[in-house]
Amino acid sequence: MRGSRRTKQWCRRWRSNPLRRRDDVLEAWLLLVVWVLVTVGGTLVGMVAARAADETFARQRADRAPVRAVLLVDVPRTTGARGTVYSDRAAAKVRWTATDGTRRTGSTLVDAGLTAGSPVTVWTNRRGDLTSRPPGPTDAAVEAGFLGAGAGLALSGLVVGAAAVARWRLDRRRIEGWAREWDTVGPEWGHTTA
Repeated sequence: MRGSRRTKQWCRRWRSNPLRRRDDVLEAWLLLVVWVLVTVGGTLVGMVAARAADETFARQRADRAPVRAVLLVDVPRTTGARGTVYSDRAAAKVRWTATDGTRRTGSTLVDAGLTAGSPVTVWTNRRGDLTSRPPGPTDAAVEAGFLGAGAGLALSGLVVGAAAVARWRLDRRRIEGWAREWDTVGPEWGHTTA
């Protein structure tokens, strides 16, 4: 019974009615288009964004490789006044051998508390330049999912916002139409309140 009532309420926008205005029909079509764009468009945009992010992360994993490096400076632990450790990692200079056999030096984040000469693992790209560690498959899947959901929600927000502006304009047109009709009919009633 309740579902039937909702269907009748939703369908009233589409029924023939002598009081239905052109703006009412436009609003009904607008709402239908908004729902289709939010559900279908949001889903498609989210899936495309998630797939693109996942492919980017897969390329990063294929392009980057771990390399053994040697720490060139001591990296002391940074502690606060009460003995709390500020950070477990700090930037330090390291030396590594690139895939082409050249020795290189650069700065990267390493674990704090290490001394000069300690071996560390750094990540390099195909040219042998230092880069960040790529996200693992699980982290990449989670991040791709969040990016896809964000893209779908962004599209939905834009569509709903544009529809709200369009409905506001339709309401303004209806109010102006009522004002014109009242200006025509109101004087015939004889008594004014002004």
